[in-house]
Amino acid sequence: MPKPKILTIYGTRPEAIKVAPVIKAIEGSKKLEGIVAVTAQHREMLDQVNDLFDIVPDHDLNIMGHGQTLNDIAARVIGGVDEILAKTLPDAVIVQGDTTTVMGAAISAFNRKIPVIHLEAGLRSGNIASPFPEEANRRLTSQVTTLHLAPTDTSKQNLLNEGVNAVDIAVTGNTVIDALLMTVAKNEPFVDPRLEMISSSGKPVLLVTTHRRENLGNSMQNIGRALGRIARNNPGHWIIFPAHRNPLMRETVLPHLVGLQNVTVTEPLGYGEFTRLLSLARIVLTDSGGVQEEAPSLGKPVLVMRENTERPEAVAAGTVRLIGTDEERIVGEAERLIHDEDHFDRMANAVNPYGDGAAAARAVAAIEHMFQVGTRLPEFTN
Repeated sequence: MPKPKILTIYGTRPEAIKVAPVIKAIEGSKKLEGIVAVTAQHREMLDQVNDLFDIVPDHDLNIMGHGQTLNDIAARVIGGVDEILAKTLPDAVIVQGDTTTVMGAAISAFNRKIPVIHLEAGLRSGNIASPFPEEANRRLTSQVTTLHLAPTDTSKQNLLNEGVNAVDIAVTGNTVIDALLMTVAKNEPFVDPRLEMISSSGKPVLLVTTHRRENLGNSMQNIGRALGRIARNNPGHWIIFPAHRNPLMRETVLPHLVGLQNVTVTEPLGYGEFTRLLSLARIVLTDSGGVQEEAPSLGKPVLVMRENTERPEAVAAGTVRLIGTDEERIVGEAERLIHDEDHFDRMANAVNPYGDGAAAARAVAAIEHMFQVGTRLPEFTN
């Protein structure tokens, strides 16, 4: 009997990070055959992750183009993935998360009656417009999914509330923790010599990432002003800001940081460098979803500059604090962590509810069980 063929499709760096442990686990399975396809919705950053994890895609749509709209991306993904499905005839398709690649690939597979396996299923913010377009993408993907690989019990409950059958859900933990632990162990060198200098300086580091579409405009102005104030008020701390390439973000935030000696702005970092920087940081300010999951694994307090989050588990655990984008609130919450050791310790020592490094093994076991060639592992509990 031939092994079930499992086609994994992804297009952005965050997807690549989270599918990499699953792709490697499928490679190690004696019961499944793996095929890898990328849309390259993000080109350079995607390639960096593939190189880091020694993944060579079997198919590459290379859809990235200047100025393309979300509808342009969706159309190219659906059409391109359909061609790959026609060539490879997989028994199931894995998609991860909530990008336009995920939604388009899931629809393309559904239209060919190929089962969809959704990794990191069940995340919900409660507002279909925030984060945009991710919340809509993951809800649409759930509608055509056969096997939901939920990272936490909360995500599972979201799916149950929407009428998904419990037997079609497996709680795995989040594979980003698998990827993080694998990568931190490599201790990747920094390409930018300024980061090596900061690393050896012994100064506490405040790591910042911001890029959300819904924060562009006044919210991003607030973030820029707040970062400038934090830097001026705390010259003994070093702010490191790997700047997303979105020109609207850069035009809004970077002018507030000009001339500040304790602020270092870098180009986007490769994932190996970023995990090393994350392990070096003392405090993290972000509007990223993935960073909310990664930082708690390394004992880093996280301040989330968003009005809502689809990852409430760490907020409940105490390691993440949702602070919005008000300038005064950002400054106040950051400086409380800087100056109040008891508050810092409470957040830094909270338990990470997102994973234990074995999510990929649980995911592959659930896929094998789906095809009746293996048994599920005990579910992750947070």
